[in-house]
Amino acid sequence: MRTMKGTKPFIAITMGDPSGIGPEIVLKIFSNPKVFRFCCPLVIGDLSVMQRVKKLCPLRIKFNTITKVNEGVFRFGTLDLFDLGNIKGGFKFGRPIPSLGRSMVEYILKAVELIQKGYVHAMTTGPINKTLINGAGFSYPGHTELLADVTGARKVAMMLVGGPFRITLVTTHLSIENVPKSLSKEKIFDSIQLTDRALREKFRIRNPRIAVASLNPHGGEEGLLGKEEKQFIRPAIDKAKGLGLNVLGPLPPDTLFYKAKDDKFDAVVVMYHDQGLIPLKMVAFGRAVNVTLGLPIIRTSVDHGTAYDIAGCGKADPSSLFHAVSLAADLARKGKKRS
Repeated sequence: MRTMKGTKPFIAITMGDPSGIGPEIVLKIFSNPKVFRFCCPLVIGDLSVMQRVKKLCPLRIKFNTITKVNEGVFRFGTLDLFDLGNIKGGFKFGRPIPSLGRSMVEYILKAVELIQKGYVHAMTTGPINKTLINGAGFSYPGHTELLADVTGARKVAMMLVGGPFRITLVTTHLSIENVPKSLSKEKIFDSIQLTDRALREKFRIRNPRIAVASLNPHGGEEGLLGKEEKQFIRPAIDKAKGLGLNVLGPLPPDTLFYKAKDDKFDAVVVMYHDQGLIPLKMVAFGRAVNVTLGLPIIRTSVDHGTAYDIAGCGKADPSSLFHAVSLAADLARKGKKRS
């Protein structure tokens, strides 16, 4: 593994969908000198796209194209860029086209390669278009599944970090109708165990306190309002407790997040997407970060999509990307201390 520059880890940032806001928010965080205080950032993308973004956002940044990490200068005012040369023109911001799908995947694969070869310590990903990457022949629902396959991870989960919350999702992008039938004791237990391991190994919390949310109101009222707590959630919690994990639940979400906000828990495991994302975005909208649990590498991401409606307008807010890079650097430093 490449030695950190002082205490600053090297972070690879993927540009995301060239036609979305990814390139713009990347450029904007490089205009913030604070980024260079906690990491040595480098971008994986296309120079031609970044040059077009610079015309929209005339910031005082010069580009340094590199083929090796040690060619980077890593100082304010310069954006060190692995230019993969995928984009030759022929696209417009806000208008995704099929030919961009392969480019998005290649940025991700290059970042993984740099980590696996020991040149960088972590990666932060910009937003992609899942339809386009599937159209390019990569059959993955999103970043998480692609990264799991490439790195050989068997079990992964999505954790969202923002404000006082660390929230792990048992299910992600499903209709409410399909959530109950997608739950199982094994899936819930895996989410609890992945959360516990991440808190210990990545966040360096010695004895993490994990709360598990119920699916139904009032925790199901002993089956009166639903049976999932008895069938799946409580057995998963009991299994986790049997391994010595500090787990509580199933707890009604209407009071659970109030307690989590007051630091009663180190993380919360929720059953479905909006159950966790609504309280998170109430307190940390624009600042939340996605962390993939279960990977042998550190990967963080923004908590938003490609935002085609404002792409190319110079209006994109880079806050989530800034916090994602910051968290990746923090986790990399903690991992270094642990080793």
